[in-house]
Amino acid sequence: MLFNKKCNGIILLFMLLCGLQQPAFAYIDPGTGSMLFSIVVGVSATIFFLVNSLILKIRRLLFSSKKLGEISSPFVIYSEGNQYWCVFKPIIDEFEAREIPLVYYTSAEDDKIFSENYKFVKSEFIGKGNRAYFKLAFLNADICLLTTPQLDVLQLKRSKNVKHYSHILHAITFSCGYHMYALDYYDSVLCDADFQIPLIREIEQKRNLPQKELVVVGSSYMDYYNSIKNLHNTNANNDTKTVLIAPSWGKDNLLHKIGTKLLDKLVNSNFNIVVRPHPQSMIEEKDYITDFMNKYKSCPNIAWNFDSNNINALSNADVLISDFSGVMFDYAFLFSKPFIYFNTNFNFEMTDIIDLDEIPYRYKVAKKIGKELFADNIDDIDIVQIIQELISGDKRDLIEQEKNYAWMHQGEAAKRVVDYLIDKQREIKEKC
Repeated sequence: MLFNKKCNGIILLFMLLCGLQQPAFAYIDPGTGSMLFSIVVGVSATIFFLVNSLILKIRRLLFSSKKLGEISSPFVIYSEGNQYWCVFKPIIDEFEAREIPLVYYTSAEDDKIFSENYKFVKSEFIGKGNRAYFKLAFLNADICLLTTPQLDVLQLKRSKNVKHYSHILHAITFSCGYHMYALDYYDSVLCDADFQIPLIREIEQKRNLPQKELVVVGSSYMDYYNSIKNLHNTNANNDTKTVLIAPSWGKDNLLHKIGTKLLDKLVNSNFNIVVRPHPQSMIEEKDYITDFMNKYKSCPNIAWNFDSNNINALSNADVLISDFSGVMFDYAFLFSKPFIYFNTNFNFEMTDIIDLDEIPYRYKVAKKIGKELFADNIDDIDIVQIIQELISGDKRDLIEQEKNYAWMHQGEAAKRVVDYLIDKQREIKEKC
């Protein structure tokens, strides 16, 4: 049955890639790729999935969890890297405060947890990529909490010895912008706010999926940043205003679409310009970022930020420029400042958004609390003038209203997450 579920998912993905399902939004360009390209991508994805599944099954026959030295634990957290420390730190602290044993696996060799002195938390670096996924495939735990999407779709496989997989969101206002099938096979999703629940339910219904548990807990990473944001502002007494450019990653992001034209308009301004590529860009498109940096290396008012988290850059910015990245909501809700949002005609075809009847909340609210501009019109935009207008304007009341809607249970996320996990683990034990 599980195999059939996966095959159905592959078939649906293949159909979507072949253009048999039309985009749900009027502004999505249907000509983003040729039919031939779609077929090649679909076949490649299918072959990749099947080959990886076969390799994993062979390894499972050759190894046992005992040989791998697997640890049995009620609660396990897996982190892909230091960029998710802000998500897990409050939750780990809550486990520690309650003196509840927790296992924390990470794919960051320099994970910040290794500098902590936890008594009840066992931490371990388990490698990156396939090495980590192989380890997780033999995991023995009651509950595993992750930010990683696409469980049981590509490399990240369910372990038969894990009774419950829970996904925690790591971007405010976000639930359906991942790649397709991101949340489909999780047992529960921990949400930021009520509005995310109908979106996930709509996808479940259209894909004929069983309903997963959806629990509104708030946002642990926003709670964490909110508690430390004032410690990172080193620009308070600086008269020169700072503009932060913080795009998402991939071919549709701000740097790829209009990066050169945008910086050319700003390089001679009186602003300090900080460019902070998405952390994933340094993994997926490092050469492109390096070439981009070299082009502006002689410009004294342009600096680059590669911190694993974005709080330093956000704290010191007077204006944020982004694209479809969730960082614009982090900025607005933490600092009550508006942002510039460039519409780059992002292609939703490979995301869960494609199955929604309406545009998600985040794309509507971005126009209300920020300034929407269109990348196609960059040549005619006076970006310096727009930045100056935003700095002198005031949208704090509107931002506060949307913040309370999109970020519920502020300051309570860690407690609510741990409460849920403990209750779920108790329920699992009672059924055994």
